[in-house]
Amino acid sequence: MGLAFESTDLDEIQEFLSVGYTAMRLRARCQERYQYRLIRNPLGPISLDFADAGFDVDYLVNPPGSLCLAGVESGTIPYLETEGMRDSYGPGEVFLVAQPDRPFATRSCRTRYSYTVLEPALLSQVAATAPGRTDAPVRLTGYRPISPSAGQQLLRTITFLRDQVIPAPTIRDAPLITSTAPQLLAAAVLATFPNTALIDPTIEDRHDAHPATLRRAMAFIDDHAHRDISVADVAAAVHVTIRALQYAFRRHRGTTPMGYLRQVRLHHAHQELLASDPTTGATVTEIAARWGFFHPGRFAHYYRHTYGHPPARTLLRRAC
Repeated sequence: MGLAFESTDLDEIQEFLSVGYTAMRLRARCQERYQYRLIRNPLGPISLDFADAGFDVDYLVNPPGSLCLAGVESGTIPYLETEGMRDSYGPGEVFLVAQPDRPFATRSCRTRYSYTVLEPALLSQVAATAPGRTDAPVRLTGYRPISPSAGQQLLRTITFLRDQVIPAPTIRDAPLITSTAPQLLAAAVLATFPNTALIDPTIEDRHDAHPATLRRAMAFIDDHAHRDISVADVAAAVHVTIRALQYAFRRHRGTTPMGYLRQVRLHHAHQELLASDPTTGATVTEIAARWGFFHPGRFAHYYRHTYGHPPARTLLRRAC
């Protein structure tokens, strides 16, 4: 569990939020008990927070400096205004609060909501071209999801990371989790909101997507699977764009760079399961987390598909 804050003092609430996020001013809509609760859950370059404002309050907020997403669980956001645009949100909706470099004003009415913060550079790490081959960082171009179903999928991803990954020290504290979980979140955000990332490979990308590129990329992944690497790192190592890299893997191997990285890490997890002794306290969950698998059920699915039986059978075979 992360940092918990609770207060009934409006000035104290304003100070805490200004220090924790960005400078802002709060104004209550009526004289009542200012009940406010916030739980912050940082995980590397992201934070999966939850807030419960039990009163009606206006916020006037400086540019946040990060990408901030809100998902309303109950209550309403009757207005949110930024860049001259005004909108409102209700339960079950997720939205981009503001661009990192833009101020915003909003009102919440007895609202319980998730507040997800991520570094803008994560979007470029997941979807942009390699360093030196891109004109500008990837940006979101809309405040609402491209569809209600995309928004719901993003909310499920946020809820899973917040409620299942962060509270489990065995998973949360594994070094690779601090890279794979933020990358998963960034990919989900890009799949949810309109953005400037170019998806289709250009003519130059297709030219670069030859077998030699694939071989160099696979060798880099094989040698660095135990490290915190992203698709942008692989593309930079072989001097092509991310689109060219993705096209090379899709064309010559029928997978993606991250799909191949998952296969390599799955192999290492398998080898560790074979070498481990369950009587010493080794567990499938810990070994999976060490190799970047923070969803035990999904790890078991990948493992069973590849090796024909559950990972626990591999670990426990020496105890039988």
